[in-house]
Amino acid sequence: MKMVQRIVLSLLLMNTADSLTARESSPSAKPNILFILADDLGWGDLRCYGNPHIDTPCLDQLAAQGIRLTAHYSPSPLCSPARAGYLTGRYNHRTGAIDVPSNRGLDRIDLSEQTFGDHFRSAGYSTALIGKWHNGLYCRDYLPHHRGFDLFFGFANGGQDYFKWNLLHNDKPVPHDGRYLTDALNDEAISFIGEHDRKPFAIFLAHHAPHSPLQAPEELIAKYRKRLGKDTSQAVAVTYAMIESMDAGLGRVFQTLKDKHLWNNTVIVFTSDNGPMLGKDALLGSQKRFNGEFSGQKQDTLEGGIRVPCIAAWPGHIPEGQILNTPVHGCDWLPTLLSLTGNQQSNDPGNNREGKPFDGTNIMPLLLGNPAPELSQRSLMFQRNRYAPVQHANAAIREGQWKLYWPGDAATMTKDSARDNPSYLRGITHAHWEMPLDRQLAPPIATTQPQPNLYDLNTDPEERHDVAAKHPELVKSLTQKHDAWFREVIAEWETSRTAIINNDRIYWNNRIAPEPAALFKDFWLWKFAPAGSDPETTDPLSVFKGFWSNE
Repeated sequence: MKMVQRIVLSLLLMNTADSLTARESSPSAKPNILFILADDLGWGDLRCYGNPHIDTPCLDQLAAQGIRLTAHYSPSPLCSPARAGYLTGRYNHRTGAIDVPSNRGLDRIDLSEQTFGDHFRSAGYSTALIGKWHNGLYCRDYLPHHRGFDLFFGFANGGQDYFKWNLLHNDKPVPHDGRYLTDALNDEAISFIGEHDRKPFAIFLAHHAPHSPLQAPEELIAKYRKRLGKDTSQAVAVTYAMIESMDAGLGRVFQTLKDKHLWNNTVIVFTSDNGPMLGKDALLGSQKRFNGEFSGQKQDTLEGGIRVPCIAAWPGHIPEGQILNTPVHGCDWLPTLLSLTGNQQSNDPGNNREGKPFDGTNIMPLLLGNPAPELSQRSLMFQRNRYAPVQHANAAIREGQWKLYWPGDAATMTKDSARDNPSYLRGITHAHWEMPLDRQLAPPIATTQPQPNLYDLNTDPEERHDVAAKHPELVKSLTQKHDAWFREVIAEWETSRTAIINNDRIYWNNRIAPEPAALFKDFWLWKFAPAGSDPETTDPLSVFKGFWSNE
């Protein structure tokens, strides 16, 4: 009898192993998707991109097992618009998300747009958005679990404390529990994988690191403080500690995929929303650090602001250890990953969302090692300034080796921090809340912008030598292409902006709005107030105008 039991048990184990192997390697199985987005991670913030001072062994190994892209561009050099591009596969202007002030709704993705979550859920996937959203808050209609994601575990604000965080599990507040934020997000990804290992899943894991506030585990800070020496600022030591902590946690996520026999059937993409902050942190000093050979930083459409690390791996499909120099745009990822499901474009009539064309291209053939010379010569477009988009302000077009760049004047980049930052600052330490939008928005700045610079990125990736005078016809041609693109996307932005404002009016029609003077009592930025304004006696709404106007 015992012999029979042993034989039965052996057969069961063999069948289970065969089932796991078949499920992991079946060419007909839809692959799982793990898209990882870091926050303010620059070109030089990984060892595999040439930084000898930082330890990122897990991501370095991922690059060795897959492909490392050297000309990968974020859709925008700033958080919300960049994320909108990754999430929709469309230029961010079209979606409505053009800037970060959530109080004005400038981070929102119009409800007519389909997101990463919508597309993959329509394709039969379990979907999760874990981490930072920043594409619509203060109204639950815009939160991820109402935008195609089965699970939202994270925060909707642009920033969050790493130790005293306040997160959401869909609509349920989750107060901090002692874990470092980066660990909490990786833990949730591990849990989601464990709970959905029998059905294909698509996870958008949006880490906050290494975005401010600059906070990290003390032992890692001490490690980099010792390694970098006294001549390097505390800000850089903490930033590197934040990145290593994220890398270690991702290693745990990757190991879970292996333990669950899902590694060979999971496509992993790791990238960043924009380039690094290299200015001065108010508490820890200069953030200036290695960023390859590139000029510029976060907010700039110079290479340092938009060219970011990107690693893609899919064991048995994407060749190992490859380096890809072909320019790739962040809007390419959604159509590329969606192509693996058999759904080129999905439609979700239950949510009244119409399928809209992607701006990105399916680059999977390129990743699999097939030549795609047409991708090297296509036009990649960029533009970002504060508030209403301004033509030729912090804008660029790359086509082949050439890049035409408009610096834009200072006025187009000026932020009204006194009006826009109180809600952001409150959101770092307080649980999510709802409120109406500050609906006022000045018209686009109409002043003539500075002339563009032309760079040959093959010989001048640092963008130091303007050769516009030598190639006037090329400048003219690239300008015409960028202008045509801008006319198209600005018209769509105006439509999206109108829809976002109208939706907000309807949403708050029969609701009682919180009182801003009380809500932001401890967050008004009095240092920006006119001389003589006394925070003890002055009505803040008479100083910081514009809040929740009915205009």
